[in-house]
Amino acid sequence: MFGSGSVAIVRGAGALIRSTEGRDALLGALTTVAPGNGLAVLEETDSSAKDPPNKTLAEAIRAAGGDVRQLRAPREDGLASWIETRAREREIRLGPGAARELASRVGGFVREGDVERQQQGRTAVMQLEKLALRHTAGDPVTVDDVKALVPEAVPGSMWAFVDAVAMRQRNKALELLERLIEDQPAPVLLAVLHRRIRELIEVQDRLERGESPGSLVRSMRLVPFRAETLARQAKAWSGPELDAALEGLVELDAQVKGVGGRASTEARDRLAFDLWITDRVATG
Repeated sequence: MFGSGSVAIVRGAGALIRSTEGRDALLGALTTVAPGNGLAVLEETDSSAKDPPNKTLAEAIRAAGGDVRQLRAPREDGLASWIETRAREREIRLGPGAARELASRVGGFVREGDVERQQQGRTAVMQLEKLALRHTAGDPVTVDDVKALVPEAVPGSMWAFVDAVAMRQRNKALELLERLIEDQPAPVLLAVLHRRIRELIEVQDRLERGESPGSLVRSMRLVPFRAETLARQAKAWSGPELDAALEGLVELDAQVKGVGGRASTEARDRLAFDLWITDRVATG
């Protein structure tokens, strides 16, 4: 009651205004926020969306004297400039390349859409403030400082991993596997690999029977980009190689599930995945 005020944060407000009663209650609450207090309504949308997810709520917020802003999650090169802006706000001097190195170490240059980015900005700011402690005299944070003090936290991408396998890019596939295997259960990795190899077998069979990559859109119910991608990946394999890769996945599945009394541990499973990629995926 006698403090300096409070800030309430509401997420998922769209669900609150689906009913007439809920909408009237929420919109009415906007006019009752006492001076010195604040109310923030957060709604997540697709990055390509230009308008607020709920125009009625947005207009009510503006009518009550509030602001409606779109805050885009920075991606790729955008994260480096975003870090530079946060550094200026905190009066932290960054040397040439320091922001880009920091962005790289928190996964700012991973392009795939299945990557979790919710904590990326927060992680970058936390590391930025940690780096500033090393230069209390105002000296700029250098690239070497970032390399020495900021651990790599590059997120893994299931899409990128499966694409690397399908394109037979051994080193990239092994690198991406290291990022994924800590968080993704082995059966999940096996499921997506199995699906992709089966797709490549079907695509290769259709192409050999005279279908064009464009016709796969109709016959396999694929979007054009995916049809072209699968056709390109299928051409990197021979029929016997795809059959051997599928048989290898059956053996890998038995290893992970401990079939036939096989011992399954995290280390054994990781080694089994590595061997499958090396033996079945890498080009001869």
